[in-house]
Amino acid sequence: SSYQVCPTYGARLVVARSITDEQIIQSAAFRDGGRFPVLSYRHANGAVLLRSAQPLAAPGVTKRCRADEAILNAVLGRSKKGFIFDTWAKGKSSTTETDQHYSQWKKVTRPIGQFSSVSALLDSFIKLMEACNDVQCSSDKWLTRLEMSGWLGFVLNALNAACVVAQCLDQEGSPVLVHGGKGLDTTLVVTSLVQIILNPDSRTIRGLQALIDREWLQGGYPFSTRHKHSCYTPTNQRRKSSSATFLLFLDCVYQLYAQFPCSFEYDHRLLVTMFEHSYFSQYGTFLGDCERDRVQLKVTTRTTSLWSHLNRPEVVKSLLNPLYEPNPAVIWPSVAPISIVLWSELYTRWSIDQSQLKINFGHIQALVSREKDLRSRVVKLRRQLADLQREYQIVRSEKNGNNSDELHHHHRHAEMDDPGDDGDEESVSSDALGSSK
Repeated sequence: SSYQVCPTYGARLVVARSITDEQIIQSAAFRDGGRFPVLSYRHANGAVLLRSAQPLAAPGVTKRCRADEAILNAVLGRSKKGFIFDTWAKGKSSTTETDQHYSQWKKVTRPIGQFSSVSALLDSFIKLMEACNDVQCSSDKWLTRLEMSGWLGFVLNALNAACVVAQCLDQEGSPVLVHGGKGLDTTLVVTSLVQIILNPDSRTIRGLQALIDREWLQGGYPFSTRHKHSCYTPTNQRRKSSSATFLLFLDCVYQLYAQFPCSFEYDHRLLVTMFEHSYFSQYGTFLGDCERDRVQLKVTTRTTSLWSHLNRPEVVKSLLNPLYEPNPAVIWPSVAPISIVLWSELYTRWSIDQSQLKINFGHIQALVSREKDLRSRVVKLRRQLADLQREYQIVRSEKNGNNSDELHHHHRHAEMDDPGDDGDEESVSSDALGSSK
């Protein structure tokens, strides 16, 4: 609660029950920034997703930590192996766990980009926006500038890494530890995307808010530091600590939404709103670099949460996806380069007229609303038909009952009159037979 073990983690963390406080302290000293392995997500089959920073590589720092090994081995359970994913990997300078001491854990390298600083993401985003804002360049030149920015390559690599991690959890049933550098950037991108792929709740508005709370706000993503400068800040004024990591995550979510438009309760409008508020906002949700900063700033008492605004009925209505149909299944996106699209609703909204897009979106909303009305009418008419059928069966059974009573009564009258008639018939028959003879 005092944020002494790890200043960037939240006050509440989930670790295995068998792990002691002393082991946590030792593991924190072994990891960069004290970010020891913590639970990020538990899949439906019991497989767990952990995240942390990479082991320290500095003079005087031991290359082995038994407490850290115990934390990882505690989540193996029935699994005989686990996976450690490195999302940073800078070649030979990359530090990761040794095979000798983590023999049950297989190391997998899935770097999102070959960069030495998180500012490389912002540099890539700047090149992207320069290309999108230049409306006078030729098509060939624009495509070249888009490719040279490298932004869509980062998006592709992030989705690819998330899919591989999700496969290990869902299909292998094995625990996974994800780390990369200090565990503040590419790590959070991958762990967040994995949950959206596997967990249908993360594809709802409140589910996405809870995900950002857990992975980004409580996870210690330094919003104030990373978003201090934007893509329009002059180069000589930008710091190397500025980045566009959160935007990379939102872009990847947009790619998932573009491939599965009916599986998300929200659409691009919610993602654009979160991007904007992460840079400039009248709400306190994205203030500070970590939970400790927000506690010191008294954010919860001095500001209003962005979530409380977005969850207002009149606001949330404008963020709903009209095509949404709850999908409890896992969504496996295509990570082929041809499947990655440019997020035009965000990147080209000031350079390309978006009015036709809004008109088309209005038509879709009208069609979906019309379909819902027709479905409700069909349900109502079916209920009326079922009621009429029941009434018909009741009337028919009552009528059949009355007819059977009348027939029974007529039959009894006939039996009472039959004896005299039978004698006459016999005599008539005898006479007829005699005369015929």
